[in-house]
Amino acid sequence: MIKIATIDLYNNERNEGIRCLKEIVHDAKNNYSELDISHEVFETRYKGEIPDFDTDIFLSSGGPGSPFDGQSDTAGQWEKNYFGLIDKIWNHNQKHPERKKYIFFICHSFQMMARFFEFGTVNKRHSKSFGVMPFTKTRHGKDDPVLKELSNPFYAADIRQYQVVEENKKVIKELGAKILSYEIIDDDQEAQPSIASIRISDEIVGTQFHPEADPESMLYHFKQDERKKQVVEKYGEKRYERMIEILQRPDTIQKTRKTVIPSFLNYAIDELTAVLSK
Repeated sequence: MIKIATIDLYNNERNEGIRCLKEIVHDAKNNYSELDISHEVFETRYKGEIPDFDTDIFLSSGGPGSPFDGQSDTAGQWEKNYFGLIDKIWNHNQKHPERKKYIFFICHSFQMMARFFEFGTVNKRHSKSFGVMPFTKTRHGKDDPVLKELSNPFYAADIRQYQVVEENKKVIKELGAKILSYEIIDDDQEAQPSIASIRISDEIVGTQFHPEADPESMLYHFKQDERKKQVVEKYGEKRYERMIEILQRPDTIQKTRKTVIPSFLNYAIDELTAVLSK
C-alpha cells in the first residue's frame, strides 16, 4: 500500500484548493490502478490533525492569513505538530534511504517550509497578489521534473499577502537545495522578486504559487463581482481581460495543473514502487 495524505491548512475557510488536490490524487490513483493507493485529508490548522507517520506522500496546502499565525499561544500547538512532522520527514530521509517520504508544499505551506528550513526571509509582500501571474524558471528549474514541461515564463494562480525573499545562500548550499523559479513583478518594479519554487531534495519540493488550481474554479472566482473589482482596481480593466484570456489558454493554468503536482506524484510513486518490488 502507498498512503497519501493532504495536510489542510485552510483553517476551515471555504476554498477550491482541497477539491483540486483530491482530483489530482484521484487521477494519480487511476493512472496506477494496479497499486493500492489510499488518500486522506487532515485538517491540521483547524482541528490539529496530523497524518500518521506511516504515510508515504504528503501534500501540504495553501491557506489564509499570516504564516506566523501559529506562533500565538492559542494556536501554537498545530504549528509545533506541523513543524515536528517536517522534522521527522527530513530526519527519516537522512537515515532511511531505502524508503523515503515525499512532501510537496503549496503557498502558505511554502512560507511555513521557508521558516522551517530557513532558506529565505518570510515577510509581507509589498501588495497583495491575486490572479494569474507569470513566473520565470532558473537554470535548475528548466531541467527540474516538476517544471521542465512548462514554458518560460509560465503561468500559475498566485493568491497571497506574504512572500519568501533574500535567499540564504549558505543554508541553500548546506541543504543541497535548488531554487527553481522566481515571480515576475509587474506591479512594483522596485520590489524584490520572491522565490516562487524550490527543491530541497529529490523528495521535498515547494511552490509559492498554486499549481493545483484549475481554470474552471479560477474563472468562477474572477467573474464574481467582488473578485473582478479587486483585480480591476489593482491592475486595470485591460489586465483583467488579459487574465481571463490567459486562463482560457490550454498552455497556461491548465498546463501547470497537469504538470507540476502530477509529476511530483508520479516520481514519488515510481520510487516507492521500485522499493516495494525489491
